[in-house]
Amino acid sequence: MTRSKGSGIYRNRAKYIAFALILVMFPFFPPIIGGTRASANPFPFHPGEKLTYRAKWGFIHAGELTLEVLPMETIDGVKAYHFAMIMNTSSTIDHIYKVRERQDSYCDTDMTHSILYKKVSEGEHPRDVIVNFYWEKLEATRSNFGEKMAPVHIVPGTFDTVSLYYVIRLKDIKENSLIEIPISEGDNNIMVKASVARREMLKIDERIYDTFEVIPDMERLESQNVMRKGDVPELIIWFTADDKRIPVRIQSKVKVGYFVFELIAVEP
Repeated sequence: MTRSKGSGIYRNRAKYIAFALILVMFPFFPPIIGGTRASANPFPFHPGEKLTYRAKWGFIHAGELTLEVLPMETIDGVKAYHFAMIMNTSSTIDHIYKVRERQDSYCDTDMTHSILYKKVSEGEHPRDVIVNFYWEKLEATRSNFGEKMAPVHIVPGTFDTVSLYYVIRLKDIKENSLIEIPISEGDNNIMVKASVARREMLKIDERIYDTFEVIPDMERLESQNVMRKGDVPELIIWFTADDKRIPVRIQSKVKVGYFVFELIAVEP
């Protein structure tokens, strides 16, 4: 069967039209990477995210904790992420172990180090702490109620204790892997060696989460001596095994035992 010259011309013309349409429409559609649209923010968190946890001490309702990514701020001319952790114990627990605490963390937008850290707490041991990170000197300075301490040496890539929760979310969490993150609160220099212990299906209320159990172990950089700990780790965090890597459960040791924080709300 002989193809007509006219039909070939129409087919070629159709190809040209389709190609032209692609060129016109392409700017309006972001590129697809790995099956999903490329995001302007490559991080699993962004300003506006708020995680709310209920606190339990044994079977007793112990209070509430929130982790929040606040709007970007500028610190000494440097644009920064602003993270906040707020912890309040319930009236039931107040007479045993009262906590009214807010911690604020400021990190560079590439999430390579901390810039500023603040802690304000009431209760048995009140604090009004400010920690400045001076990267040109590789030093961190700490003051409490305006009283300054001697600066401590820090290593490149050092974060504070609040940003730790967000830095781990940037890592490739895999079973039996180890994540190392240096942290400082201006009076110490600690290497966090977070081991991913196991993958676990975790039930909170009526929801089941696929999680990785992460156990951060604290090791002082100056002496390389592991800090004192009991049979149960002082801190265990369960992160979701998806791209968001949201901490859905946190177990923390305090002097009256263990607080367990379970995720009950995610905003937005």
